[in-house]
Amino acid sequence: MNFIRKIVKSRSVEDQELRNELKNLLNFSPKRINKYKKAFTHRSVQMLDKNGIPINYERLEFLGDSILGSVIAAYLYKKVPTGTEGYLTQMRSKIVSREHLNELGKDLDLIRFVKSNIDQTNIGDNIHGNIFEALIGAIYLDKGYKFCQKFIYENVIVPYVDIEKLEGKITSYKGLIIEWCQKKKRKYKFDTYEDSGNESVKHFSVKISIDGEQVAKGRATSKKKAEEQASKRVYYAFQNEISVG
Repeated sequence: MNFIRKIVKSRSVEDQELRNELKNLLNFSPKRINKYKKAFTHRSVQMLDKNGIPINYERLEFLGDSILGSVIAAYLYKKVPTGTEGYLTQMRSKIVSREHLNELGKDLDLIRFVKSNIDQTNIGDNIHGNIFEALIGAIYLDKGYKFCQKFIYENVIVPYVDIEKLEGKITSYKGLIIEWCQKKKRKYKFDTYEDSGNESVKHFSVKISIDGEQVAKGRATSKKKAEEQASKRVYYAFQNEISVG
């Protein structure tokens, strides 16, 4: 019995410490602390609840992504009354882009709360954005939609959303190049292949040709990164001809 009391006490102290840290960081006191603990649990921990259901941030990430998207959509709808559906969709995508969400997660230093059996240096940058979305999900379940909406407005929209700057922000160089080629009726080709060489980490290379002429190359640890790298070089090669926004 004493052993069980010690475990319960230790968990209680741990919960209170997390609650205090989150209160200082988020400027409100969490009630259902288990929701936040779940938001900071990586799947590598392999925790299960009493029903055998995995305990990790992934479902909360899905929930937070949906709520964040709806709040941003409502904000843009009111803020830009002349914006077309395509414009509003594009602007929302820029605000909730993986790059932007990773920036938000890093600014809050949410990674310090994460429990994982994988070294943080091997998890990848997207963990920052994933945890931020999971945090939004936890806040929604703990405090409700109105409170969550207010949190997003004060912590995402006010400090980070600048409509004019976002209009000129490129979130996908590959998408931009394809759209430009289709608009100008220019033939394009992405030739992507595995190119690890003697390295232990898998790499991919990509060559981009426009109208049969190779314009740029890129190499990275994923196909997407390699294509973005090469596409960015194509963009700078034709920058005077490609319009953004």
